[in-house]
Amino acid sequence: MWQRIHALTIKEFLALLRDPRARVVIIVPPIVQLIVFSFAATFDLNHVPMAVYDRDGGPEAQALVARFTGSEHFELVAQVHRQQDLARLIDDREALMVLSIDPRFSHDLRSSEGAQVQLILDGRNSNTAAIAMGYARSIAGGFGEDWLEAHGGPKPPSILVTRAWFNPNLVSRWFIVPGIVGLLVLVVVMVVTALSVAREREQGTFDQLLVTPLHPAEILVGKAMPGLIIGLLEATVIIAVATWGFDIPLRGHLATLYVGLGLFLLSAVGVGLMISALSATLQQAVLGAFLFLVPAVILSGFATPIANMPPLVQDLTLINPMRYFMVVLRGVFLEGTPFGLLIDQFWPMEVIGMATLAFAGWLFRHRMY
Repeated sequence: MWQRIHALTIKEFLALLRDPRARVVIIVPPIVQLIVFSFAATFDLNHVPMAVYDRDGGPEAQALVARFTGSEHFELVAQVHRQQDLARLIDDREALMVLSIDPRFSHDLRSSEGAQVQLILDGRNSNTAAIAMGYARSIAGGFGEDWLEAHGGPKPPSILVTRAWFNPNLVSRWFIVPGIVGLLVLVVVMVVTALSVAREREQGTFDQLLVTPLHPAEILVGKAMPGLIIGLLEATVIIAVATWGFDIPLRGHLATLYVGLGLFLLSAVGVGLMISALSATLQQAVLGAFLFLVPAVILSGFATPIANMPPLVQDLTLINPMRYFMVVLRGVFLEGTPFGLLIDQFWPMEVIGMATLAFAGWLFRHRMY
């Protein structure tokens, strides 16, 4: 049996490597997506265009403005001298934020009530505006605390001191790059497995398998092996690039990570073979893979938290293997989560993999006989 499976696996690899389009799909997209996602997909804001409307002009106001312009997060693009210019800067997208300083800022800063600074934000992109507002609040709060300490004023009743665990500098790349491992592996494995049977049907070679000594289960295993091996190699390369190329910490044990990877590959291959068995042409297989990939990525927690989704959508994520693998990836990379605490993520992927492979095997038998 294993000799027949080995022969079928070699045949599948030869079919992939001899097809120029298949070679491009396996090699080029993962490299391009790794570079694009790692550098372009970020939640950090730098060089946010801002304008200043300083009606005070005192040294305190200038010191506050210097705090903003000296930060890497903001870039001064305009000095406003009239109230009417504020709306134009925001409307024309010349500035994302306007820092408006009251004429009595320096005087109020010395009073018991304290001084206020107004921020005018472009809310058309609410996420960007919220992040910029957080940066601005941090800078303004730091300025106020330093001024009180230097001038011996009354201390505020409480001071919030933040400390981020697992990602001390809150670098968004540490959050995104581990998730890319699951994203790229899913894309490559789905393409390889979803096209395998459909390609043979379209080329007319699938009928040749019917007259061989291969059983449906052996065909299933032989078709699954290339996807498993290619996915394992792709994941290993991406993990190495993430740790050595982007300095993402890998705090957990590699064995735990690869157990999760193996179970995720099992479930991804099962879904791919199920789509391939249902498809009669390559076009149908590509469409089926696309219809699975997009919701799987969106409902995985890769970019947006699952807890923020509606309850019905959260229930749908339970049948998505990538949801569980995201927890494994980020847990092992950033938290160093041990094997025992990830069992609740391992067994759902195993169930999904066994169920999809069993259904794909039933489809093979149903279509072969």
